Amino acid sequence: MMRRYRFGGYLAGAVTARTGDEMSGPALLLLGLSLTGSPATGASLLAGLTVSSAVGGPIFGVLLDRSPRPGRLLAAALAAYACGLLLILLALGHAPVALLVGVAVLAGLLGPALAGGWTAQLPLVVGEAGIGRGSMLDGLTYNLASLTGPALTGVLATVAGAPVPVAVSIALVLLAFPAAWSLPARPVRPAGDRGGPLWREVAAGFSSIARIAGLRRATVTTMVSFAGVGVLVVCSPLLGAELTGEAGHGAVLLSALAVSALAANALLARRPPATPDRIILISTLLLAAGSALAAVAGSPAVAVAAAVVAGAGEGPQLTAVLAVRHRDAPGRLRGQIFTTAASLKITSFAAGSAIAGPLAAWSLTGALCAAAGLQLLAALAYLLTGRRSGQELPPDRPHGLLVGPSGTPAGQPE
Repeated sequence: MMRRYRFGGYLAGAVTARTGDEMSGPALLLLGLSLTGSPATGASLLAGLTVSSAVGGPIFGVLLDRSPRPGRLLAAALAAYACGLLLILLALGHAPVALLVGVAVLAGLLGPALAGGWTAQLPLVVGEAGIGRGSMLDGLTYNLASLTGPALTGVLATVAGAPVPVAVSIALVLLAFPAAWSLPARPVRPAGDRGGPLWREVAAGFSSIARIAGLRRATVTTMVSFAGVGVLVVCSPLLGAELTGEAGHGAVLLSALAVSALAANALLARRPPATPDRIILISTLLLAAGSALAAVAGSPAVAVAAAVVAGAGEGPQLTAVLAVRHRDAPGRLRGQIFTTAASLKITSFAAGSAIAGPLAAWSLTGALCAAAGLQLLAALAYLLTGRRSGQELPPDRPHGLLVGPSGTPAGQPE
């Protein structure tokens, strides 16, 4: 196992990169509105930044898996992402919006690197035996970033103007550069295990997700679940406005959700669960309960309680999914599986967000019921996509079997 300070550097780099990533979308949204006066400009930049992740995730994952120094490739991706944001910041108002949306699309290709691509390097830092606790602590960085990023964007935009959050987002992404650059090298692959054409490696990654029971179940479940989360997030400001008369109070609900997710993951990091697979199901049901409670909320206190319940599901779901991917992903495809899965979740969230607007315009209660329904559908998907007996293991685990969060060898019957 690597020395403890190395893992501290990993966590510091991950949280700064992810906070910068969480800031970048809302910051571009506010920047477009501020500099052009058109909500469509900000929305187009945000859409461009997210829409291309589904393509960039699998391809960048293959490149990470092939690289003997994946940390340096990750560092290059961070620098390129920051440069894309900087170009938009400097040129917006002086260059055609369509051109800058194209820049956002190119930058968005690298978005999954700031999430799944970083997490895929965790075994190189903590060793296979440290994956359980490492996944829990890594999951905390996601929750911390999702809590801090949007809040910091709002505060900075209010106090200092819309360009400042974009600049801070760029600075945070670049601040993670040294931690990424110094990540450990990958063990040398055997001569016969260097991979084939790019398209074949991409196909192998998708095939592994579909074939390996744990990966298939976790991926399908969280894709459906994150569509429901997208609906819940879009509805939160509307629910705040309905209950208090101020749409801004919806940010309190999102903050309560993020704080609850962070607290739940901190608790699990101290006492890791025995089987992350079951945590995925339980957490999805908690998300369903939180969304249903929000649908019937008649007071701000009940709405906050609903956000807390949903957050108690969202946080553990993320860390459990990370643990399953570390446990079940074939070693030579690990980076691709993490970035591909991150891309699929981003796409699902975007789809949920897209349908939430028309649903909420028709009925806010109906939209929140739809969010709860999607979570129940995700729980059903969990039950239908796993194997009925045993657990299929990937054929090429590096360094032997991975261990689960409890220290039990992964792949034993649940």
